[in-house]
Amino acid sequence: MAAGQKAVINEELCTGCGICVDVCSQKVLEMVDDVAKLVKPEACDGNGECVEACPVACISLK
Repeated sequence: MAAGQKAVINEELCTGCGICVDVCSQKVLEMVDDVAKLVKPEACDGNGECVEACPVACISLK
């Protein structure tokens, strides 16, 4: 867990697979126009589930 960090998605690299949305236990990610978006940043706990699940490594914690 990365305390105080939030998911940051590189939308140019996102392929729209939706895996990150499915694995996020906090349900803070959604698909918007075929791209993953952090729609509830205040609820993101920075646990990194989405980072580990992303097959194209377009998500980081910052």
